[in-house]
Amino acid sequence: MKKLALLFSLATLAGCSVSNQVETLIPENAVVKNKTTEGYTDRFKNIYDDFKEYPITCDEDCYPPSPVIECSAEMQNCAFTGSNPKIAINAGFSVQWLGHASFKINTENGQQFLFDPVSDDFDWPVNWAFSLVSDISRTPNTTLTQSQLAETDAIMYSHIHYDHFKKDDLSHIGQNSEFLTPLGFADHFPNDGYKITEMAWYSSKQVGEVNIHFVPANHFSSRIMVPFIHEDHDATLWGGWVLEHQGKKLFFAGDTGYSPHFKDIANKYGDMDVCLIPIASYHSEEHPKWYRKVHTTPEDALIAAADLNCKVMLPWGYGNSSWQMGDKTSHSALFRLMHMYDKMNSNIPLHVLNEGESVKL
Repeated sequence: MKKLALLFSLATLAGCSVSNQVETLIPENAVVKNKTTEGYTDRFKNIYDDFKEYPITCDEDCYPPSPVIECSAEMQNCAFTGSNPKIAINAGFSVQWLGHASFKINTENGQQFLFDPVSDDFDWPVNWAFSLVSDISRTPNTTLTQSQLAETDAIMYSHIHYDHFKKDDLSHIGQNSEFLTPLGFADHFPNDGYKITEMAWYSSKQVGEVNIHFVPANHFSSRIMVPFIHEDHDATLWGGWVLEHQGKKLFFAGDTGYSPHFKDIANKYGDMDVCLIPIASYHSEEHPKWYRKVHTTPEDALIAAADLNCKVMLPWGYGNSSWQMGDKTSHSALFRLMHMYDKMNSNIPLHVLNEGESVKL
């Protein structure tokens, strides 16, 4: 009887689960690139997969001291202490950098959006593996309260990598918000009543008064690797996002290397008012060309901002909440950005945030 009661209880619990609502958007004007290798034609690839002609490269003395960055060690555990320029573009976006690639965006009409919200270290078992073989860990991002999370209209993920999508966070975010993701993403959600829209490059969805566009990036995806048993390399798509409200546009690049896709985005949607562009994770002594292919250097980010005709650029990816993979130190990328901004005589207004800080633009 006890076994029968237990089976009945489990069946009852299973019956209470709510299936996810999954929509897939691949309109006629969308772009999807697939690999041509036999056996992998269902996998995705970059639009400009062979791009190698970078306009500018810092080759020496790339990390000189900066009077506007204070650190507790050399380029480590730092804070930006300089004065940002006054920006009067009236774009109607309030931006809070939560750390690494995580942002909270609020619009003047009261809507709220999250990009790549990740609260702490990687999902298990990667966090466990790193604790065994290395000292890679991070200071937790700025945490949003449950009431703040409840006000969120939509969450956008750029790609499936552990530092941009953490399954453990989904239960804290809850099912009241919409989730907008690249193609192939929904299978990674627990089946618990989430509203998910998978999108191809250049597809769009209206959420309230904001039109949301999914745009290309030059990156890759993978999450699971069990040698000789399972791998999912490039099985899900990757990309960036454009929020458009009352003619004003905010661009979030996601993880990406530099390529002509930035100019393509500008040609399709016009000039960007606010640009959130990564500047880190490009450094590798062993594989410098590959790291740069999938992550913008600070000078690449400045060129991308020019391609997009950004009215203001907010850099991200460096910082005390980063994992420091592909970087010399926690803030080396910011030192290089300040140096190259002057050397390139960039005319793109730059607004630098420390983690947790906000700005209204």
